[in-house]
Amino acid sequence: MGLLSKKDTKLITDPLADNNPITIQVLGICSALAITAELKASIVMSISVLFVLGLGNVVISLMRNIIPSKIRIIVQLIVVATLVIIVDLVLKAFAYELSKTLSVFVGLIITNCIIMGRFEAFALGNGPWRSFLDGIGNALGYAVILIIVGFFRELLGSGTLLGFKVLGDPIEKTGLYAIGYENNGFMLLSPMALVVVGIIIWVQRSRNKALIEEH
Repeated sequence: MGLLSKKDTKLITDPLADNNPITIQVLGICSALAITAELKASIVMSISVLFVLGLGNVVISLMRNIIPSKIRIIVQLIVVATLVIIVDLVLKAFAYELSKTLSVFVGLIITNCIIMGRFEAFALGNGPWRSFLDGIGNALGYAVILIIVGFFRELLGSGTLLGFKVLGDPIEKTGLYAIGYENNGFMLLSPMALVVVGIIIWVQRSRNKALIEEH
């Protein structure tokens, strides 16, 4: 028998596609719009949510039998706020410029609907191991969308990826710019993130529809 049962594996794989927290559950949209103009910021936010949700789910699961139901939301907020403070301090210590770019959005992880939703819907009713897997799965599902959106927004909006010029130099007119290519400045505006997410949702729903018809 492998390390993960079939049910445990689904906790990780389902949020990556068919039950994605952004495209299917429509949660965590705000950060997908706000911080995906740069791929680096998308990756760092994804790692931050992975840490907070994975560890937060375990903590809530361990405490689930001693948390009074009347104050469970307050306890959940305290747990996630503590983990977010840790993330914020680490970013300021080791990636200060990036922490300034993300600014208030790191703090807004506290109110991320995905995190509070998984605490409430899963961690309060399941053991630490399955809660950890659920947290990792949903964080990875969130990360996949953020990274895809960040990839296309930075590439088409700035002609760069992770700050490196991959399409050429727009000033010296090298690479694609030599044949008249121009960066699409609209891709750097928040509404274009919504357009990219919409395209991802369309592709995902089309694929699912095809699978249903196939069976």
